[in-house]
Formats: sequence, structure tokens, C-alpha cells
Amino acid sequence: MARKMGLDLGDVNIGIAFSDLLGMFASGFINYRRQSLEQDLQYIADLVKEKDVDTIVVGLPKNMDGTDGVRVEFTYKFCDNLKNYVTVPIVYQDERLSTVSAEKMLISADVSREKRKKVIDKVAASIILQNYLDKKF
Repeated sequence: MARKMGLDLGDVNIGIAFSDLLGMFASGFINYRRQSLEQDLQYIADLVKEKDVDTIVVGLPKNMDGTDGVRVEFTYKFCDNLKNYVTVPIVYQDERLSTVSAEKMLISADVSREKRKKVIDKVAASIILQNYLDKKF
């Protein structure tokens, strides 16, 4: 069995999460600090091989009214480039309010503001991935 990978693409960081082998539960893995496009893509491709990933789930930052915003185009371009590095399918998952949900979850767990900044992206990635996994079952 293979894992699913979840990505929350940001300007500074990429939140990365993985599913368990059964594809039921998502957990945050890392807040990857972006380097260059080539280094970012290679890092993700290396993780796909290392973790035996069969699907990449990327958060699609739609506007609250469901329309495509500026960040949607950025996401599509990034994934078009990623397709040159990986052979697994890339699917999109609506990510509206995932970062807000992650922030609320961390606040309710009494995580300090400083620590929240360090983990927010990987928590958002795990929410994006979990929403995708929940649709599959």
C-alpha cells in the first residue's frame, strides 16, 4: 500500500502531510521552507519516492464564493512544474478555511503564537489531506 501526500503551498513555506498506509488518517510532516522552484520540486519528488506516495493532494485556494483567485493560478503553475518531477497523480482539494481551522485547532490546544507559526502550514496540509481522505470513504 502507498501513502497520500498533502501539500499546502505558501509563498514562504510548503506544509507537507502524509496519510497512513491505509489512507485513512493524515498527519503533518514538515513545514518546508521554500528555496528555489527547482529545489522545492526536487524535495517533494524525493519525498514521493522515499515515502512511497501514490497520490499528491494539493490545496486549491479558492475564493469564499467558489471562484478562482490569484493563488489558484499560482497553484496550477506549481503543479504543472511538479509533473516534470513525479509520475504520480496530482489532485486538487478545496482548501478554503483550512488555515483558519488549523489556527483554531492550535489555539484550542493552547499552542503559543510563536509555536503556531512554526507548524501552521503542516497542520493545514494535514487538514487538506484529511478532507480528501474523508471523501474517499
